[in-house]
Amino acid sequence: MLYQLNQYHQNTKHSSLSVRNNPNRVDWNNPPNRFKNYPDSYKRIALDSSNENYNFLYLISGITAKKNYPGIEYYLRVNPSAGALYPNEVYFQARNVDGFEDGIYHLEVSTSSAVKLQKIESNQGVETLLGLDFSVDGFIFFISSLYFRSSWKYKNRAFRYCLLDAGHLLGSMEASSYLFDKEFEILYDFPKQKLNDFFCFDEKEFFTAVCLVGTKKDDKKESFSLTLPTLDGSSYEEGKISFFVKNELIEKAYEDTLEIKNKNNETKKALFNFQKQRFKDVIFKRRSIREFTKQSISKIQFEVILNVLNQPITNDCDEQVDIFYTINRVEGLQIGLYKNGELLRNGDFSSKAGYLCLEQELGKDSAVTFFLTTKSKNYQEAYQKAGIIGHRLYLASNYLDIGCSGIGAYYDDEVCEFLQEQTMILYALAIGN
Repeated sequence: MLYQLNQYHQNTKHSSLSVRNNPNRVDWNNPPNRFKNYPDSYKRIALDSSNENYNFLYLISGITAKKNYPGIEYYLRVNPSAGALYPNEVYFQARNVDGFEDGIYHLEVSTSSAVKLQKIESNQGVETLLGLDFSVDGFIFFISSLYFRSSWKYKNRAFRYCLLDAGHLLGSMEASSYLFDKEFEILYDFPKQKLNDFFCFDEKEFFTAVCLVGTKKDDKKESFSLTLPTLDGSSYEEGKISFFVKNELIEKAYEDTLEIKNKNNETKKALFNFQKQRFKDVIFKRRSIREFTKQSISKIQFEVILNVLNQPITNDCDEQVDIFYTINRVEGLQIGLYKNGELLRNGDFSSKAGYLCLEQELGKDSAVTFFLTTKSKNYQEAYQKAGIIGHRLYLASNYLDIGCSGIGAYYDDEVCEFLQEQTMILYALAIGN
Protein backbone atom coordinates (compact mmCIF):
# COMPACT_ATOMS: atom_id res chain seq x y z
CA MET A 1 0.00 0.00 0.00
CA LEU A 2 1.12 3.54 -0.74
CA TYR A 3 0.93 4.70 2.87
CA GLN A 4 3.92 2.48 3.60
CA LEU A 5 5.98 4.74 1.34
CA ASN A 6 5.23 7.90 3.29
CA GLN A 7 3.17 7.97 6.47
CA TYR A 8 3.26 11.77 6.58
CA HIS A 9 1.52 11.97 3.22
CA GLN A 10 -1.16 9.57 4.42
CA ASN A 11 -1.74 11.64 7.55
CA THR A 12 -2.17 14.92 5.65
CA LYS A 13 -4.69 13.91 3.00
CA HIS A 14 -7.75 16.05 2.34
CA SER A 15 -11.22 14.60 1.93
CA SER A 16 -14.63 16.17 1.59
CA LEU A 17 -15.33 15.17 5.19
CA SER A 18 -12.02 16.36 6.65
CA VAL A 19 -12.26 19.77 5.00
CA ARG A 20 -15.75 20.29 6.41
CA ASN A 21 -14.96 18.93 9.86
CA ASN A 22 -11.70 20.86 10.18
CA PRO A 23 -12.19 24.27 8.56
CA ASN A 24 -8.99 26.28 8.22
CA ARG A 25 -9.36 29.37 10.39
CA VAL A 26 -6.43 31.70 10.94
CA ASP A 27 -5.87 35.11 12.49
CA TRP A 28 -5.07 37.23 9.46
CA ASN A 29 -4.19 40.14 11.74
CA ASN A 30 -1.28 38.16 13.15
CA PRO A 31 0.54 36.34 10.32
CA PRO A 32 4.09 35.01 10.57
CA ASN A 33 7.03 37.04 9.33
CA ARG A 34 7.69 36.35 5.63
CA PHE A 35 11.22 37.79 5.68
CA LYS A 36 14.41 36.71 7.41
CA ASN A 37 16.86 39.51 8.11
CA TYR A 38 20.32 39.31 9.61
CA PRO A 39 21.49 42.18 11.86
CA ASP A 40 22.27 45.55 10.28
CA SER A 41 25.98 45.06 11.04
CA TYR A 42 26.27 42.65 8.09
CA LYS A 43 27.28 44.23 4.79
CA ARG A 44 24.57 44.37 2.12
CA ILE A 45 24.94 44.55 -1.65
CA ALA A 46 21.96 46.15 -3.38
CA LEU A 47 20.74 44.08 -6.33
CA ASP A 48 20.30 47.00 -8.71
CA SER A 49 20.48 46.83 -12.49
CA SER A 50 24.12 47.88 -12.83
CA ASN A 51 25.43 44.32 -12.72
CA GLU A 52 24.26 41.26 -14.66
CA ASN A 53 24.73 38.99 -11.65
CA TYR A 54 22.55 41.27 -9.54
CA ASN A 55 19.80 41.00 -12.15
CA PHE A 56 20.26 37.24 -12.20
CA LEU A 57 19.73 37.05 -8.43
CA TYR A 58 16.78 39.44 -8.41
CA LEU A 59 14.96 37.25 -10.93
CA ILE A 60 15.17 34.30 -8.53
CA SER A 61 13.01 35.72 -5.75
CA GLY A 62 12.67 39.50 -6.12
CA ILE A 63 9.60 41.46 -5.09
CA THR A 64 7.40 42.36 -8.05
CA ALA A 65 4.20 43.79 -6.50
CA LYS A 66 2.63 44.99 -3.28
CA LYS A 67 -0.92 44.12 -2.23
CA ASN A 68 -3.03 45.92 0.36
CA TYR A 69 -6.21 44.65 1.96
CA PRO A 70 -7.96 45.96 5.09
CA GLY A 71 -5.48 45.32 7.88
CA ILE A 72 -3.18 43.26 5.62
CA GLU A 73 -0.17 44.22 3.54
CA TYR A 74 1.96 41.73 1.66
CA TYR A 75 4.41 41.55 -1.21
CA LEU A 76 4.37 39.27 -4.24
CA ARG A 77 7.57 37.85 -5.66
CA VAL A 78 9.00 36.39 -8.83
CA ASN A 79 8.28 32.90 -7.47
CA PRO A 80 4.72 31.84 -6.53
CA SER A 81 3.91 30.59 -3.05
CA ALA A 82 0.90 28.95 -1.44
CA GLY A 83 -1.03 31.65 0.39
CA ALA A 84 1.78 34.13 -0.46
CA LEU A 85 3.50 32.91 2.73
CA TYR A 86 6.94 32.23 1.15
CA PRO A 87 8.27 29.60 3.58
CA ASN A 88 11.68 29.32 1.90
CA GLU A 89 14.97 31.20 2.13
CA VAL A 90 17.92 31.28 -0.27
CA TYR A 91 21.60 31.37 0.69
CA PHE A 92 24.58 31.09 -1.64
CA GLN A 93 28.31 30.77 -1.94
CA ALA A 94 29.90 33.05 -4.53
CA ARG A 95 33.36 32.39 -5.98
CA ASN A 96 34.96 34.42 -8.78
CA VAL A 97 31.64 36.17 -9.40
CA ASP A 98 31.66 39.74 -10.71
CA GLY A 99 30.22 42.08 -8.09
CA PHE A 100 30.88 39.80 -5.10
CA GLU A 101 33.74 39.11 -2.77
CA ASP A 102 34.18 35.35 -2.39
CA GLY A 103 31.98 34.32 0.50
CA ILE A 104 28.70 33.02 1.90
CA TYR A 105 25.61 35.18 1.41
CA HIS A 106 21.93 35.36 2.24
CA LEU A 107 19.46 36.58 -0.39
CA GLU A 108 17.54 39.20 1.60
CA VAL A 109 14.26 39.66 -0.24
CA SER A 110 12.90 42.46 1.96
CA THR A 111 15.73 44.83 0.98
CA SER A 112 16.47 43.40 -2.49
CA SER A 113 20.04 42.77 -1.45
CA ALA A 114 22.63 40.07 -0.84
CA VAL A 115 23.88 39.98 2.74
CA LYS A 116 27.52 38.90 3.13
CA LEU A 117 27.54 36.45 6.03
CA GLN A 118 31.23 35.55 5.88
CA LYS A 119 34.20 35.92 3.59
CA ILE A 120 35.93 32.74 2.38
CA GLU A 121 39.60 32.38 1.50
CA SER A 122 40.75 31.13 -1.90
CA ASN A 123 41.44 27.65 -0.52
CA GLN A 124 38.09 27.35 1.29
CA GLY A 125 34.68 26.20 0.12
CA VAL A 126 31.43 24.60 1.21
CA GLU A 127 31.95 21.99 -1.52
CA THR A 128 33.85 19.79 0.94
CA LEU A 129 30.91 19.71 3.35
CA LEU A 130 28.60 18.82 0.44
CA GLY A 131 30.82 15.85 -0.42
CA LEU A 132 31.92 17.24 -3.79
CA ASP A 133 35.33 16.39 -5.26
CA PHE A 134 35.37 19.59 -7.32
CA SER A 135 34.92 23.31 -6.74
CA VAL A 136 32.46 25.67 -8.42
CA ASP A 137 33.34 29.00 -9.97
CA GLY A 138 30.05 30.84 -9.73
CA PHE A 139 27.15 30.28 -7.37
CA ILE A 140 26.17 27.42 -5.09
CA PHE A 141 22.63 28.01 -3.85
CA PHE A 142 21.07 26.51 -0.73
CA ILE A 143 17.27 26.44 -0.30
CA SER A 144 15.84 26.18 3.19
CA SER A 145 12.33 25.94 4.63
CA LEU A 146 10.94 27.78 7.65
CA TYR A 147 7.87 25.64 8.01
CA PHE A 148 5.98 27.80 10.54
CA ARG A 149 5.37 30.41 7.85
CA SER A 150 3.23 27.79 6.14
CA SER A 151 1.99 25.68 9.09
CA TRP A 152 0.50 28.84 10.61
CA LYS A 153 -2.18 28.51 7.92
CA TYR A 154 -1.92 25.00 6.48
CA LYS A 155 -1.17 23.13 9.72
CA ASN A 156 0.22 19.60 9.26
CA ARG A 157 0.02 19.77 5.47
CA ALA A 158 2.56 22.61 5.37
CA PHE A 159 5.58 20.41 4.64
CA ARG A 160 4.02 19.68 1.25
CA TYR A 161 3.83 23.40 0.50
CA CYS A 162 7.39 24.03 1.71
CA LEU A 163 8.64 21.43 -0.79
CA LEU A 164 6.46 22.65 -3.66
CA ASP A 165 7.56 26.22 -3.02
CA ALA A 166 11.20 25.09 -2.90
CA GLY A 167 10.58 23.51 -6.31
CA HIS A 168 9.21 26.81 -7.57
CA LEU A 169 12.38 28.53 -6.34
CA LEU A 170 14.47 25.96 -8.20
CA GLY A 171 12.29 26.67 -11.23
CA SER A 172 12.98 30.39 -10.95
CA MET A 173 16.71 29.63 -10.71
CA GLU A 174 16.40 27.51 -13.84
CA ALA A 175 14.57 30.31 -15.66
CA SER A 176 17.07 32.99 -14.59
CA SER A 177 19.99 30.72 -15.52
CA TYR A 178 18.46 30.30 -18.97
CA LEU A 179 18.14 34.07 -19.39
CA PHE A 180 21.75 34.71 -18.41
CA ASP A 181 23.28 31.66 -20.14
CA LYS A 182 24.44 30.01 -16.93
CA GLU A 183 24.88 26.31 -16.17
CA PHE A 184 22.21 24.82 -13.90
CA GLU A 185 22.26 21.60 -11.86
CA ILE A 186 20.35 20.51 -8.74
CA LEU A 187 21.80 18.45 -5.88
CA TYR A 188 19.48 16.65 -3.49
CA ASP A 189 21.95 14.11 -2.12
CA PHE A 190 24.00 16.04 0.42
CA PRO A 191 24.30 15.91 4.23
CA LYS A 192 21.35 18.14 5.03
CA GLN A 193 21.65 17.96 8.80
CA LYS A 194 25.34 18.91 8.63
CA LEU A 195 24.48 21.87 6.40
CA ASN A 196 21.74 22.90 8.86
CA ASP A 197 24.33 22.89 11.65
CA PHE A 198 26.87 24.70 9.46
CA PHE A 199 24.42 27.59 9.03
CA CYS A 200 23.60 27.53 12.76
CA PHE A 201 19.93 26.62 12.26
CA ASP A 202 17.74 25.25 15.01
CA GLU A 203 14.62 23.13 14.41
CA LYS A 204 12.76 26.08 12.88
CA GLU A 205 14.67 25.96 9.58
CA PHE A 206 16.11 23.16 7.42
CA PHE A 207 17.63 22.67 3.97
CA THR A 208 16.02 20.67 1.17
CA ALA A 209 18.04 21.41 -2.00
CA VAL A 210 21.30 22.75 -3.40
CA CYS A 211 21.74 24.24 -6.86
CA LEU A 212 25.02 24.65 -8.74
CA VAL A 213 25.13 27.58 -11.15
CA GLY A 214 28.65 27.87 -12.41
CA THR A 215 31.66 26.05 -13.81
CA LYS A 216 33.07 22.94 -12.18
CA LYS A 217 36.81 22.99 -11.48
CA ASP A 218 39.08 20.05 -10.70
CA ASP A 219 40.11 21.65 -7.45
CA LYS A 220 39.17 20.49 -3.96
CA LYS A 221 38.66 23.12 -1.28
CA GLU A 222 39.24 23.01 2.46
CA SER A 223 36.45 23.04 4.98
CA PHE A 224 35.83 26.01 7.27
CA SER A 225 33.46 27.14 10.01
CA LEU A 226 30.57 29.56 9.58
CA THR A 227 29.87 31.70 12.62
CA LEU A 228 26.30 33.02 12.53
CA PRO A 229 23.53 33.95 14.97
CA THR A 230 20.64 31.51 15.16
CA LEU A 231 17.66 33.57 14.02
CA ASP A 232 13.94 32.89 14.00
CA GLY A 233 12.96 33.96 10.49
CA SER A 234 9.23 33.35 10.88
CA SER A 235 8.21 35.01 14.16
CA TYR A 236 8.04 38.65 15.14
CA GLU A 237 9.97 39.83 18.17
CA GLU A 238 8.84 43.44 18.40
CA GLY A 239 5.54 45.19 17.87
CA LYS A 240 3.59 42.06 16.92
CA ILE A 241 2.80 38.86 18.78
CA SER A 242 3.31 36.05 16.26
CA PHE A 243 5.42 33.31 17.85
CA PHE A 244 6.79 30.07 16.46
CA VAL A 245 4.57 27.04 17.06
CA LYS A 246 6.40 23.73 16.93
CA ASN A 247 4.94 20.98 14.70
CA GLU A 248 6.40 17.59 15.56
CA LEU A 249 4.70 15.85 12.62
CA ILE A 250 6.46 18.14 10.12
CA GLU A 251 9.81 17.87 11.84
CA LYS A 252 9.55 14.08 11.89
CA ALA A 253 8.48 14.05 8.23
CA TYR A 254 11.63 15.97 7.34
CA GLU A 255 13.83 13.58 9.30
CA ASP A 256 12.08 10.51 7.88
CA THR A 257 12.63 11.66 4.29
CA LEU A 258 16.32 12.61 4.51
CA GLU A 259 17.65 9.28 3.24
CA ILE A 260 17.67 8.94 -0.55
CA LYS A 261 16.93 5.50 -1.97
CA ASN A 262 18.09 4.18 -5.35
CA LYS A 263 18.74 7.57 -6.89
CA ASN A 264 19.04 8.10 -10.65
CA ASN A 265 21.06 10.97 -12.07
CA GLU A 266 19.73 13.07 -14.95
CA THR A 267 22.65 14.51 -16.91
CA LYS A 268 20.70 15.88 -19.89
CA LYS A 269 20.02 19.60 -20.06
CA ALA A 270 16.78 21.35 -20.85
CA LEU A 271 16.44 22.94 -24.28
CA PHE A 272 14.21 26.00 -24.20
CA ASN A 273 13.37 28.27 -27.11
CA PHE A 274 11.95 31.43 -25.59
CA GLN A 275 12.58 34.93 -26.93
CA LYS A 276 14.58 36.15 -23.97
CA GLN A 277 13.30 39.70 -23.56
CA ARG A 278 9.72 38.50 -23.70
CA PHE A 279 10.55 35.66 -21.31
CA LYS A 280 12.10 38.13 -18.87
CA ASP A 281 8.93 40.24 -18.99
CA VAL A 282 6.87 37.12 -18.29
CA ILE A 283 8.99 36.32 -15.23
CA PHE A 284 8.30 39.79 -13.83
CA LYS A 285 4.59 39.77 -14.62
CA ARG A 286 3.79 36.16 -13.65
CA ARG A 287 0.68 35.87 -11.48
CA SER A 288 -1.73 33.17 -10.35
CA ILE A 289 -5.02 33.62 -12.17
CA ARG A 290 -8.15 33.66 -10.00
CA GLU A 291 -10.79 32.65 -12.54
CA PHE A 292 -11.13 31.42 -16.10
CA THR A 293 -13.55 32.51 -18.82
CA LYS A 294 -14.07 28.99 -20.22
CA GLN A 295 -12.38 29.91 -23.49
CA SER A 296 -10.38 27.34 -25.42
CA ILE A 297 -6.67 27.31 -26.11
CA SER A 298 -5.18 25.90 -29.30
CA LYS A 299 -3.63 22.48 -29.80
CA ILE A 300 -0.35 24.13 -30.86
CA GLN A 301 -0.24 26.20 -27.67
CA PHE A 302 -0.82 23.12 -25.56
CA GLU A 303 1.83 21.08 -27.37
CA VAL A 304 4.38 23.88 -26.85
CA ILE A 305 3.55 23.88 -23.12
CA LEU A 306 3.86 20.10 -22.85
CA ASN A 307 7.24 20.22 -24.58
CA VAL A 308 8.50 22.66 -21.96
CA LEU A 309 7.18 20.51 -19.10
CA ASN A 310 8.88 17.40 -20.46
CA GLN A 311 12.35 18.90 -20.84
CA PRO A 312 14.92 17.16 -18.62
CA ILE A 313 15.90 18.64 -15.27
CA THR A 314 19.62 18.22 -14.59
CA ASN A 315 19.91 16.75 -11.09
CA ASP A 316 21.37 13.93 -9.03
CA CYS A 317 18.08 12.28 -7.98
CA ASP A 318 15.55 12.35 -10.80
CA GLU A 319 12.22 10.93 -9.65
CA GLN A 320 9.39 9.81 -11.92
CA VAL A 321 6.59 12.37 -11.80
CA ASP A 322 3.59 11.45 -13.95
CA ILE A 323 1.55 14.21 -15.57
CA PHE A 324 -2.17 13.44 -15.66
CA TYR A 325 -4.52 16.04 -17.08
CA THR A 326 -8.09 16.55 -18.16
CA ILE A 327 -8.49 18.22 -21.54
CA ASN A 328 -11.51 20.46 -21.09
CA ARG A 329 -11.18 23.11 -23.79
CA VAL A 330 -8.32 22.59 -26.26
CA GLU A 331 -9.17 23.08 -29.94
CA GLY A 332 -8.27 20.02 -31.97
CA LEU A 333 -7.84 17.67 -28.99
CA GLN A 334 -10.39 15.16 -27.74
CA ILE A 335 -11.77 15.94 -24.30
CA GLY A 336 -10.91 13.36 -21.68
CA LEU A 337 -8.34 12.18 -19.17
CA TYR A 338 -4.72 11.85 -20.32
CA LYS A 339 -1.50 10.53 -18.76
CA ASN A 340 1.90 11.62 -20.05
CA GLY A 341 0.44 12.52 -23.44
CA GLU A 342 -1.76 9.44 -23.93
CA LEU A 343 -5.56 9.45 -23.80
CA LEU A 344 -6.88 7.17 -21.05
CA ARG A 345 -10.64 7.86 -21.14
CA ASN A 346 -12.94 9.95 -23.30
CA GLY A 347 -15.46 12.28 -21.74
CA ASP A 348 -16.10 15.69 -20.26
CA PHE A 349 -14.41 15.57 -16.86
CA SER A 350 -14.27 19.31 -16.23
CA SER A 351 -16.86 19.25 -13.44
CA LYS A 352 -15.15 16.27 -11.85
CA ALA A 353 -11.78 18.04 -11.98
CA GLY A 354 -13.29 21.09 -10.31
CA TYR A 355 -14.80 18.94 -7.57
CA LEU A 356 -11.50 17.15 -6.95
CA CYS A 357 -9.73 20.51 -6.53
CA LEU A 358 -11.71 21.16 -3.33
CA GLU A 359 -14.74 22.13 -5.40
CA GLN A 360 -13.04 25.17 -6.90
CA GLU A 361 -14.22 26.71 -10.15
CA LEU A 362 -10.59 26.99 -11.30
CA GLY A 363 -10.40 23.25 -11.85
CA LYS A 364 -13.71 23.19 -13.71
CA ASP A 365 -13.53 26.28 -15.94
CA SER A 366 -9.94 25.75 -17.13
CA ALA A 367 -8.80 24.66 -20.56
CA VAL A 368 -6.66 21.96 -18.90
CA THR A 369 -6.45 20.75 -15.30
CA PHE A 370 -3.27 18.90 -14.29
CA PHE A 371 -2.55 16.40 -11.53
CA LEU A 372 1.14 15.64 -10.90
CA THR A 373 1.69 12.28 -9.19
CA THR A 374 4.46 9.92 -8.12
CA LYS A 375 5.13 6.48 -6.68
CA SER A 376 8.60 7.55 -5.59
CA LYS A 377 10.06 6.67 -2.21
CA ASN A 378 12.16 9.85 -2.30
CA TYR A 379 9.54 12.23 -1.01
CA GLN A 380 11.42 15.52 -0.78
CA GLU A 381 12.92 15.09 -4.23
CA ALA A 382 9.65 14.11 -5.96
CA TYR A 383 7.75 17.01 -4.41
CA GLN A 384 10.40 19.54 -5.40
CA LYS A 385 10.40 18.17 -8.95
CA ALA A 386 6.63 18.71 -9.04
CA GLY A 387 7.25 22.31 -8.01
CA ILE A 388 9.76 22.77 -10.84
CA ILE A 389 7.29 21.33 -13.37
CA GLY A 390 4.62 23.63 -11.94
CA HIS A 391 6.92 26.62 -12.34
CA ARG A 392 7.60 25.71 -15.95
CA LEU A 393 3.85 25.47 -16.50
CA TYR A 394 3.35 28.99 -15.14
CA LEU A 395 6.04 30.53 -17.31
CA ALA A 396 5.29 28.61 -20.52
CA SER A 397 1.56 29.35 -20.23
CA ASN A 398 2.06 33.03 -19.43
CA TYR A 399 4.54 33.31 -22.31
CA LEU A 400 1.65 32.28 -24.58
CA ASP A 401 -0.74 34.69 -22.83
CA ILE A 402 -2.51 31.83 -21.06
CA GLY A 403 -3.35 32.04 -17.37
CA CYS A 404 -2.15 29.51 -14.79
CA SER A 405 -2.92 28.73 -11.17
CA GLY A 406 -1.33 26.24 -8.81
CA ILE A 407 -3.75 24.29 -6.61
CA GLY A 408 -2.11 22.65 -3.63
CA ALA A 409 -5.33 21.37 -2.07
CA TYR A 410 -7.39 18.49 -3.46
CA TYR A 411 -9.21 15.37 -2.30
CA ASP A 412 -6.22 13.03 -2.38
CA ASP A 413 -7.89 9.61 -2.36
CA GLU A 414 -10.70 10.67 -4.67
CA VAL A 415 -8.16 11.95 -7.21
CA CYS A 416 -6.52 8.50 -7.10
CA GLU A 417 -9.89 6.86 -7.67
CA PHE A 418 -10.54 9.15 -10.64
CA LEU A 419 -7.11 8.46 -12.12
CA GLN A 420 -7.60 4.75 -11.40
CA GLU A 421 -4.10 4.55 -10.01
CA GLN A 422 -2.77 4.09 -6.48
CA THR A 423 -0.26 6.92 -6.30
CA MET A 424 0.66 10.06 -4.36
CA ILE A 425 -0.90 13.27 -5.62
CA LEU A 426 1.74 15.98 -5.47
CA TYR A 427 0.22 19.04 -7.10
CA ALA A 428 -2.76 20.21 -9.12
CA LEU A 429 -2.62 23.11 -11.55
CA ALA A 430 -5.00 24.64 -14.06
CA ILE A 431 -4.40 26.69 -17.21
CA GLY A 432 -6.76 28.60 -19.48
CA ASN A 433 -8.06 31.99 -20.55
